Amino acid sequence: MDQDSITLRAAKPTMDEGLAFARYLDEATEGFFRFMLGRRVEEIIATEFLQPDHDLSHQNVTFAEYEDTIVGMISGYSAKQYRASSRRPLKEAAGRRKLRMRMVLILFAPLMRIIDSIADEDFYLQTITVSKELRGAGVGSVLMDFLEEQARGTGSTRLALDVSAKNESARRFYANRGMTVESQWPKRLPIRALKFYRMTKLLG
Repeated sequence: MDQDSITLRAAKPTMDEGLAFARYLDEATEGFFRFMLGRRVEEIIATEFLQPDHDLSHQNVTFAEYEDTIVGMISGYSAKQYRASSRRPLKEAAGRRKLRMRMVLILFAPLMRIIDSIADEDFYLQTITVSKELRGAGVGSVLMDFLEEQARGTGSTRLALDVSAKNESARRFYANRGMTVESQWPKRLPIRALKFYRMTKLLG
């Protein structure tokens, strides 16, 4: 695939695009949101996607298209944007699932604190996903190039993300983009499936 044939565009606040975002997000997080919100996960995330000023808002999402079809997406935000965001839209969208969500967030509280530790100079890559049939075709690189430029535009001097230790393909991709492991969580847990790495890259 010629990378010039890939078109990037800002997400639109529509339910259809929210559902596309929800599918990509749940895949990228290896089912975490489905575990947290249950079988209505796509509807809940899509409803939240429509709202402004929070981390899962359409405002933070860029879609990649090939031949007028969405083939990938990326989302991220500066530390300043993250600190100004609210979790209220997700709680409202979750409705009766709110208690389940609260219990999962308590269970994963240490990981949530890691995400909350975004440094002031960082631009945080929340998620990047490419349709399975086009992985390795350069879509991910186009999305990352865009995000890095977006990050520089906010005045951020570093790109940061958290990745599961078991997701070796993603870690290789980020390493090839010049990102290095800064820390890991938990520090002493030997179970690889529950370990996460914080990876960072200086933005020149």
